[in-house]
Amino acid sequence: MNSFAALVTQRRSVRQYTGEPLSPQNVEQIMKTALMAPSSKNSRSWQFILVEDKEVLKKLAVCKSSGAFFVENCALAIVVLTDPMQSEAHLEDAAIAANFIQLQAEDLGLGSCWIQIRGRETESGYDSEQYVRDLLDIPLQLSVGCIVAIGHKAREGKPHNEEKLVWEKVHIGKYRSSEPEM
Repeated sequence: MNSFAALVTQRRSVRQYTGEPLSPQNVEQIMKTALMAPSSKNSRSWQFILVEDKEVLKKLAVCKSSGAFFVENCALAIVVLTDPMQSEAHLEDAAIAANFIQLQAEDLGLGSCWIQIRGRETESGYDSEQYVRDLLDIPLQLSVGCIVAIGHKAREGKPHNEEKLVWEKVHIGKYRSSEPEM
C-alpha cells in the first residue's frame, strides 16, 4: 500500500479464499505486527494460536451457528486469546491486536475476516468460546477474544466509498442529536 489511508480504504472483510497457503514470511510478518500492537500499560495481555491444519480449520468453521463457515477454506486462522488477570483492558487489547493483524494482512495483499466468539453459540446451543477452548486445549484463565481468518483473496472487493461515509456519527465538542430540539 502507498499510505495508511489507502490501506484502510481498501481493507474489506473477505470470506472467500483461494486455498493457497501463506508463505512463512507472510505469517511471520503478520505475527510481528500482532506482537507490536499496543496494550494497556504495555501488559501484552494477548496470546495467539495459529491454526493451519485443514481438519482443525473445518472444526473451527462450526464454532458458532453462523458467520464462521469460511474458516474452513482460509489458509490461517489466528485465535486471539486474552488474559483477564493481566489487564482490566484485556478485551480492548485483543481487539487492537486483531485489528493490527487484519491491517497487516491487507498490506500484504491478503484477505481477512474477524469472527466474533464471545457471547455466541454453536448450532446446537453450546457456548462458542467453550467450543474453541475445548478444541484447542486453551487453559481456563484465558479467554477467546476472537478469531481472524486469513487467506489469499478469491476476488478483490470494492474499496470503501467516501461518499457513503456517515458524517452524522461525528460530533464536535459535545454530542449533538440529529433530532430537532423540543
